[in-house]
Amino acid sequence: MPGPIRSQLQQNSLRPMRKLQEAILPISLRTWLDATAHNLDTAPDNAAALLPKLAEAELFGLGVPALLGGHGGHVHDAIAGVAAVSERSLAAGFVFWGHRTFIEYLLQSPNEALRDRLLPDLLAGSRAGATGLSNAMKFLSGIEGLQIKATKTNGVVRVDGQLPWVTNLRVSGFDVAAAIQAEGNNPAFVASLSSEDIGLERSGDLDLMAMRATNTAAVKIDNVRVGVDRIIHHNASEWLPKVRPAFLGLQCAMAIGLARRSLAETTSRLKKGSDILREPSEALTNALVKAAAQLHEGLRDKSFERSPEKLFELRIDFAAIAARAVQLELSAAGGRAYLTHPGEGFQRRLREVTFLPIITPSLVQLKSALYTRQQRQLISEIA
Repeated sequence: MPGPIRSQLQQNSLRPMRKLQEAILPISLRTWLDATAHNLDTAPDNAAALLPKLAEAELFGLGVPALLGGHGGHVHDAIAGVAAVSERSLAAGFVFWGHRTFIEYLLQSPNEALRDRLLPDLLAGSRAGATGLSNAMKFLSGIEGLQIKATKTNGVVRVDGQLPWVTNLRVSGFDVAAAIQAEGNNPAFVASLSSEDIGLERSGDLDLMAMRATNTAAVKIDNVRVGVDRIIHHNASEWLPKVRPAFLGLQCAMAIGLARRSLAETTSRLKKGSDILREPSEALTNALVKAAAQLHEGLRDKSFERSPEKLFELRIDFAAIAARAVQLELSAAGGRAYLTHPGEGFQRRLREVTFLPIITPSLVQLKSALYTRQQRQLISEIA
């Protein structure tokens, strides 16, 4: 794997999709993903193999400082990696997102000892990292309360609660980030919980329609002891707005990858000369490029920290672009899309695109948060 690929990302809109993929994904991973994409979506058989395969390609080091064992660069590089993987398998992209997002939490945590202890195994893919902060992101937007509570007795902090839906909970071992409501008037905090914790129980894999090889399960937390050495940040409300742009930006990458693949499939079927689908395909490609540029600019200048609603809108836009791209692919493929073997890839992408709106925070939740913000602003202006 080459070092930072910033220049490649900056020219993203000028380069063919295939060239960008080849710059990020080694041929061995591309071949494996192409051969197993259907299985990753429909069965748990390759759940244990997926994370090590991504690690072998050194993808988890994208955007991680070289001094910490990564390739250097920016979170943009990780977004490009998640997008490239998602072009071939959204299940693989979903696992990549969860793992890399947990890594991002450590990179943005003041707890350097925790980062140094966990990061090597995460980069190597020998241990899974999971983001259990979807509930926390909704809490930050006023959508729901925190599902994990802390009590402190004789100086010992113990936590109880649940995480009903978390991805990348590998049975062989995982660490999961969780936002926890402290006692009294103390601020909520974010901690790293471990699969080895006494009182932490992983459910069986959730019976999903697709995404079956993603190690997605629920976590029950019963009187789990949490020491200060595992605190990612002591004030969730202060820290979450700073890490939320990477959290949602990496989510957007999944939609970017899926949209690119469907648009590429459509383009490959266009007839020479005039084709009724050429104009809408080019228009949608331009919309995707424009939205991606806005995403990278907002991450670069940190404006999403000040104005998160712009990122919410982009997340909604990317899902809509992906949905339209899959419909264009269907129009281009015609009846072949409904034949079991010729249509296998399209049928998987159709399942994948229906998953994008419900990834937490869901599009409904994001739209609700935007509406609430607009109402508050309106009231403020009237007052």
